[in-house]
Amino acid sequence: MTEIRPQTRARKTALAPDLRRLDDRAARAWTERMAVSPLEDAAYEVESESGATYVVDLVDRSCTCPDHRIRGETCKHMRRVAIEVSTRRAPPPGERRANCAACGVETFVSEADHREASDGSGETASSEAGPALCDTCRFEPGDVVRDREADRREASDRASGETASSETDDRLVVARVTADRADEVEIAATGTTVADYGTNEGYPDDDLVVEAAYLGDVGAENPRLYSFPLSRLERVDDAAVVDAALPCPDALHAGPNA
Repeated sequence: MTEIRPQTRARKTALAPDLRRLDDRAARAWTERMAVSPLEDAAYEVESESGATYVVDLVDRSCTCPDHRIRGETCKHMRRVAIEVSTRRAPPPGERRANCAACGVETFVSEADHREASDGSGETASSEAGPALCDTCRFEPGDVVRDREADRREASDRASGETASSETDDRLVVARVTADRADEVEIAATGTTVADYGTNEGYPDDDLVVEAAYLGDVGAENPRLYSFPLSRLERVDDAAVVDAALPCPDALHAGPNA
């Protein structure tokens, strides 16, 4: 690989805007103390520094403040909402805040796919779209992933002088990420949970369970689904969406290959 060296050193620059170059409304949007809270759809409530509260709609490009209603200006409240959305301090329209079900970090998820539904006990019911996941932990149906245990198998093969397995033996195609924990899902064939399965030692018991089919089986009439702890799988550089019909997500929970 050829390293490309810059011909000149990068110039020092500030990331914050130069307030001297901004008009008054833009400067006040950056500097005044305001609180932005998402409402439904593309609406946001903005509590201004003065204590007055207004509603901004990003789709309609409107605000209930006098500066916009009477003068027709792009007011400081509209600008502030745009700033907070672009800097990810507030969720964009159609999304809401959620904690990643796998690692716990705060993220934004689709509001339509993850609407909270009460089961009557005050608890939040599971979404049909699956658990809320951050970009790091999210696997989509059709994603190609690699089994981390393949490294251990390859080392064992080399030590015993056996031929290494082909790449397709450690590549899988994700069917879905479930909301179930590894210590809650039982493997019918062994009578143990996914967490207690032999080759899953060392992975968290509370890992979410991922259902996946081996890449070499995809395209078969009935590719079998296997259950894995989420952290046992990793994205691969050659990951791609596979245009193949996977079995129904309600198929039996089979244990991963040893």
